[in-house]
Parts: sequence; structure tokens; C-alpha cells
Amino acid sequence: MSSTKFIHDNFLLENQYAEELYHNYSKSQPIIDYHNHLPPQFIAEDRAFSNMTEVWINGDHYKWRAMRTLGVNEDFITGKASDKDKFLKWAKTVPYTMRNPLYHWTHLELARYFGIYDLLNEKSAESIWEQTQEKLNKKDYSCRGLLKKVNAELVCTTEDPTDSLKYHQQLAKSDFSVKVSTAFRPDKAILISNDGYNDYMDTLGKVSGMAMDSFQDLCGALKNRIEYFHTNGCRLCDHGIDQIYFEDYTESEVNAIFKKKRQNKAITNEEALKFQSAVLVFLCETYHEYGWVQQFHLGALRNNNARMHRILGPDTGWDSIGDFTQAQKLSAFLNALDGKDKLTKTIIYNLNPADNEVMATMIGNFNDGSVKGKVQFGSGWWFLDQKDGMTKQLNALSNMGLISCFVGMLTDSRSFLSFPRHEYFRRILCNLLGDEIKRGELPKEEMEWIGKMVADISYFNAKEYFDF
Repeated sequence: MSSTKFIHDNFLLENQYAEELYHNYSKSQPIIDYHNHLPPQFIAEDRAFSNMTEVWINGDHYKWRAMRTLGVNEDFITGKASDKDKFLKWAKTVPYTMRNPLYHWTHLELARYFGIYDLLNEKSAESIWEQTQEKLNKKDYSCRGLLKKVNAELVCTTEDPTDSLKYHQQLAKSDFSVKVSTAFRPDKAILISNDGYNDYMDTLGKVSGMAMDSFQDLCGALKNRIEYFHTNGCRLCDHGIDQIYFEDYTESEVNAIFKKKRQNKAITNEEALKFQSAVLVFLCETYHEYGWVQQFHLGALRNNNARMHRILGPDTGWDSIGDFTQAQKLSAFLNALDGKDKLTKTIIYNLNPADNEVMATMIGNFNDGSVKGKVQFGSGWWFLDQKDGMTKQLNALSNMGLISCFVGMLTDSRSFLSFPRHEYFRRILCNLLGDEIKRGELPKEEMEWIGKMVADISYFNAKEYFDF
């Protein structure tokens, strides 16, 4: 591809060392996307998409936030406007996203999936709509076809404990070459103060065959579902909580709190924290028993705009970075599990860049030599999965740990067109290392070793870390 195009072979690669690392060691590695929010039903049914709005804009709250900021009416975002009109509004927005990662992602995705290297804007929108429409009508642009195009080896979706996993079961029996697994996401069972908690308990009880009258019933129900998920190939969990909960509690206290909630009585904040701590500890001890990897996505302040949350619901673009205190509770929590030798492999994702060094040093406290990179500082996520955020995470991990043991990137996305984020990460990683080689901070004589490190971070470390 001509270097005159915005997206070209050496995009983001600023010298010959970066180019060599990317093209020789990283580019061809398969993708292990060990955490995303893709709908498994779409993959099982090999769903096709009618147009670019269906596959690219619907459900993408990154794009929605940008469009709202530009002053685009909600009708053209989540409202009743036609799919084509929504696409045209997005195309008009794209030039205004310069220096936001959306600008890079947009053009990488057009190039990698559709072979389109024109810049998306108002002038090119009609042509690009027609070009993508023609390709989306082809069989190899179905959900499975899109995953094959990016050399995906494994994708791991995220499911609630009450999920039947029927689509994962269908996929396990299919001839689809990409492995599709799941991650256990039990946050609804933990967050006792949430609206609808008792209704959720009723559902969990029905699925697990438990009465749900006591804390012991809850633990039994959760272990029942962990066993069910394990039998269906699950080997990891994920928690999307603001911070780690770790308060002193007794079993009798927690049982009384649970019964109080089941009677629809109000729960104090102190009671909620004790209960959440107890459930989290129980779950994590059980993950260790089953040999799973546990993931914690920490630091999001969710649903800030109460008015729009009422109108549109969660996950529609009203979340931001929180400034929670993380270190002490996280340390006590990991220490409690480690003290019982029940700390399983753990990945901690941080949303507040002010806490990068906190997380990078915390993981070193619990890497005990039993497993390579047992406790990981996860890649930059959500608001931080952009060039600056990923670079800061890589630097913090390098300065205070071993980047060579890092399990690399994931999409954390609901979009089937988001997988070039792996390429984006790999290019940023290779350029970071290539720049240090050029400056003499890393030895060019060790190019083969540095290349191996790049290949490991791109693929092999995750391949070794996750037991699928």
C-alpha cells in the first residue's frame, strides 16, 4: 500500500527498528481476544449485517459520545432516523474526532475489513456507504467471516451466571475454526444495593435450583453456576466494579444482611460493603479451586447522567473515570486470598491513569514465582485504550515490573469491527521499543530477543496464561 495513504504499512512506526519488530514478529501473530462483549448468539447464528450502521455504529457508545459532543441530535444516534442517515451523521463527525482514538480506529477498520483507504468525511460518505454495502452482502462478511478476516484464534465473551450458554454449546459442536469461550460475570449477585436485586436472586435461584433464603444458598447457587460454566469450557471470570471490597465481616452478619434484603428492607452502606466483601471472597476462593483466571476492571464511575440513564439505560455513553481509593483494600483483599494460598491467576485493569503506578507495583507483591506473570497489570481499557493511555500503561509496567511477561491486548468491545485495536496496540508497542533501540536505550544487537518479547506480548504469553 502506498505510503501516501493515511493508513499504510508503516502507520505509527517511526523508524526501521519499529518496522522490523512489527512486520517480522508481531503482525502475523493470531489474536487471542480474552475479554469482549460480543453477543454469542450472533456468532452461533453467523448473523449477517444489512449495513454499516448495524455493524459499526449501533451499540458503540464511543461514537455516540463524540456525536453528541458535536451537537448531533439523538434521533441520529440511538433514535428513529434511518440507518443511512445515522451513518452520514457519523461520517460528518469523523473529521472532528482528530486526536481522539476514534479517528485512527475508524480508518484502520475501513482499511482492514473493507480495503477502503479513503478518509471518511461528508464528501466520501456516500461512496463509502455504497462500497461497504456491496461487501456486507457477501457471505464472508457475516459474524464468523469478520472474525476470520483478522486471524482470530480465540474470542471470549462475557456472560451472567444465569445464562444458559446455549449459543456457546452450539458453537462448541460447530465446525467454526475460531474458538469461542465465555467469562463468568457475577456482579449482579454481588451488588446488593442495586435496584432489582431480589428479582435477580429469584432468577438465580430458579436456574441453580436453590431456595435463596440464606447467604449459604447464594454461595451454593454461585458455585453451581461456576461448575456449569466450567463444564461448558469457561476458564475465567470478570468483575466490573468501581473498587475492590474488603471489609471485616462474620458469616452470621452477612447472613442477616442477606435475609434483610430478601425481606425488602433497606440496607445501609456499611452492610452492603460487608456483604459485597463476603461474596467477592467466596467467589475468588472458588475461582482458585477451579483454576480460573480472575479479572477486575476497576475505576469506572457509571451512569453519571441520571436523566439520560432513565431514558436510554446503561452502557449508552454516560460513564467516566472515577477517583476511587484503590490501594489499601486491594492489598488487603489479595493478601487475604494469598494467605490461604487461594489466590488464582489475576488480571487487574485500571481506569484512572493516576493509579497506574499503584497497580504496577501492587501486582509485584503477589507474584510468588509459582506462575509466570501470575498477577497482571491489564492493558489500558475503555478511556485508556488509546495511544497515550496504552503507552503510559506499558511504561508503568516496564518501570516497575516485567513487560516481557505481559499478556497483551484485548478489545473489551461489543463490535465485530473492533479487532484492529490489537493491531493498533501492537504498532504502539513496536514503535515504543523501536524508538528506544534507535536512541540506544535498548541494544540493537539483541533484536532477535526483543522481537521474541514482542511476539510473546502479542500472542504467546496469553496462549500460555489462559487454559482453554
